[in-house]
Amino acid sequence: MSAPASNPSDSLLRNPPDFSLVHGGPLFQFFLRAHLSDDALELARKRIIVISLLAWLPLLLLSALEGHLLGGSVAVPFLMDVEVHIKFLVAIPLLISAELVVHRRMRLLVKQFLDRNLIPEHAMPRFDAAIQSAFRLRNSALAEVLLLALVYGLGVLVIWRHYMALDAPTWFATPTADGSRLSLAGMWYAYLSLPIFQFLLIRWYFRLVVWTRFLWQVSRIELNLIPTHPDRTGGLGFLSAIVYAFIPLLMAHGAIVAGNLANRIFYLGSALPGFKGEVALMLVFLLCVVLGPLLVFAPQLAQAKRTGLREYGTLAQRYVREFDDKWLRGGAPASEPLVGSGDIQSLADLGNSYEVVRTMNAAPVSKEAILRLTAAVLVPIVPLMLTMMPLEELLKKLLGILF
Repeated sequence: MSAPASNPSDSLLRNPPDFSLVHGGPLFQFFLRAHLSDDALELARKRIIVISLLAWLPLLLLSALEGHLLGGSVAVPFLMDVEVHIKFLVAIPLLISAELVVHRRMRLLVKQFLDRNLIPEHAMPRFDAAIQSAFRLRNSALAEVLLLALVYGLGVLVIWRHYMALDAPTWFATPTADGSRLSLAGMWYAYLSLPIFQFLLIRWYFRLVVWTRFLWQVSRIELNLIPTHPDRTGGLGFLSAIVYAFIPLLMAHGAIVAGNLANRIFYLGSALPGFKGEVALMLVFLLCVVLGPLLVFAPQLAQAKRTGLREYGTLAQRYVREFDDKWLRGGAPASEPLVGSGDIQSLADLGNSYEVVRTMNAAPVSKEAILRLTAAVLVPIVPLMLTMMPLEELLKKLLGILF
C-alpha cells in the first residue's frame, strides 16, 4: 500500500524556508565558484575588497601613468575626485554589506507569518506559491542579463555621458566640440568600474521589485489580523522592523549623492543650499522605495480596524450596560463589596483593548522607522555643511541648539 501524499501546507509548516532577496541568481553562483561567498552569504569582507579594488585600483594606476593623479593639465585630478572615491570605496562596500544584513534580517520572514498564524490554513498553497514565485524571479538569469544590458545601454552611454559627468577637464575625460575624449583611466572607468557600480546598484532595485511583488501577493490573501494586537498593526509589526535592514542601502545612496554634490561644490562653484531640493526629492524617493511596499497591507488593516471597532464597540456596550445595571441601578447583591471587585479592572481592560483598536496604524510603518531611514540617507551628506561654515562655528551652532 502506497504512503499518502504529503500535504504541501504541512510541509510548509514543518519546514518553513528561509526567505532571502539576495541568496540566488547568476552573480551569486559566480561568487560561490570564485570562493567570494558561501551559502550563508558570509565572506562579505573578501567580496568588498576584491570588487572595490577591481573598480578603483586600476584607475589609480592608469591616472598615475597619464600624469593625472594629483595635478597636471586637468581641473579634477584623480586623487581630488571625491565622487569616484566615495562610489568605489564607500558606496560599493555599503551595497555589498547590505546584502548580508538584508539576508539575515529577512531569513525568518516566512516563519514569522506562520508562527503568528497570520496565514489561514486554506490559503497555505497561495502563500507557498508566492514564496516560490519570489525565489524564481530572484534567481532569474534573464533578469540579470537585462540589468547588465540596461547598465551599458542606458546607464553608461546615455545617463552618465550626457547628464552626470562634470563639464570640465578631468582625469577620465576632456570635453571637446564633438563630446568627451576618454583617457585610458576613463576607458576603464566608463566600461568596467562604472558598470560594476551601476550593476550592483540597479540589482538592488530589482530585488526591491521582487520584495514588493511578494508582499503584494501575500496582501491578496485574507490574513488573520488581530485588531487588539499590541503592535497596533494587527500582528504585522515585524515588517516595520525588517525595513531597518535597508539602512546600509540608504546610506550608500546618501554617500553617492554627497560625492556628486561635493564635486559640484568644489569644482563648479555651487553651494550646498542650492541642492536642498534635490536632496529632499532623493529622500522622499528612497523612503517611498523602502516603505512603500508595506502599504499594500493598508486595505486589510483598515478593514480589520473597522471590524474591530464594530465588534469591540458592541462588546463594550454590553459590558458597560451590565456594569451600570449592577453597580449603579441596584443590581449587585448587598453582600458583594465594591472594593476588590474585578468588574472595574475588567472595564479598564476592555477600554484599553478598544483604545488599541482605535489607534491602529494604517500600515506597518512606524515613526521610528521613518526617522531612522531618514537619518541613514542624510548622515553622509551632513559633512558637506563644512563647505558653508568652519567646523568650530558649526559645532557652536549645534551646541546652541542642543543646550
